Amino acid sequence: MNIAHERIAELCAQLKLTTIADVLPHLAQKAITDDISLTEFLESVLKAEQTARLSRQRTTLTRLASFPAIKTLDSFDFAAASGVPKAQVQELASLAFIERSENVVLLGPSGTGKTHIAVALGYAAAQAGIKVRFITAADLLMILTTAHRQNQLADALKRFVNPYRLLIIDEIGYLPMSREQANLFFQVIAKRYERGSLIVTSNLPFGQWDQTFADDATLTAAMLDRLLHHAHVVPIQGDSFRLRDKRRAGVMAKKASTGKEATLD
Repeated sequence: MNIAHERIAELCAQLKLTTIADVLPHLAQKAITDDISLTEFLESVLKAEQTARLSRQRTTLTRLASFPAIKTLDSFDFAAASGVPKAQVQELASLAFIERSENVVLLGPSGTGKTHIAVALGYAAAQAGIKVRFITAADLLMILTTAHRQNQLADALKRFVNPYRLLIIDEIGYLPMSREQANLFFQVIAKRYERGSLIVTSNLPFGQWDQTFADDATLTAAMLDRLLHHAHVVPIQGDSFRLRDKRRAGVMAKKASTGKEATLD
């Protein structure tokens, strides 16, 4: 490295242009070889810095999203999941619903791909530079309940609910909520109403949600009113992928007389 490059590297460090210092010798040599103008050379240098920054941003946003695993729609088997409305899901992948602060509600039996689709949409958003958070309903309620009892609910909402343009809440309805938890969940929906997008998944039809929310029909209706006002409801049908794989492997079989699942020894 010559003295000029050392000075440039020092300036880049001060300006936090970490990529330029690394790529400058290569790009400078390429500019000489290709006989490009100074303007084109400068553009190539700045593009290299921008590309590296976007890559780091995507990596950071993906890490902060706390996805249980990285899933994409390209890896989702729509052929096997015949009960999934493919066209609707692919339209959601445009992420226009986030720009409009709309919600997505994925409804269907356990194991039919709801979480995969939710994570895939969230991952696509993170790759597009959007701040996303994935959390299960049980974990979110545990955080909010603890914060509420410690008089720190406002702080918890600021940290876990408000900052994200897209909040994904998985597995609503798997466990019943106490009245306190139902009220806390209502606050989450109310806080994000027309301010940020939600993706929620549930194995229950809307008519049964009050059973989850402390049998409070009034609160449930008020919550659904806000959740569904600007929402895309994605109904998913079919059998569990996990049980389907078990049956194919010979682990699960159906009793001919009852049609119920039985485990083979």
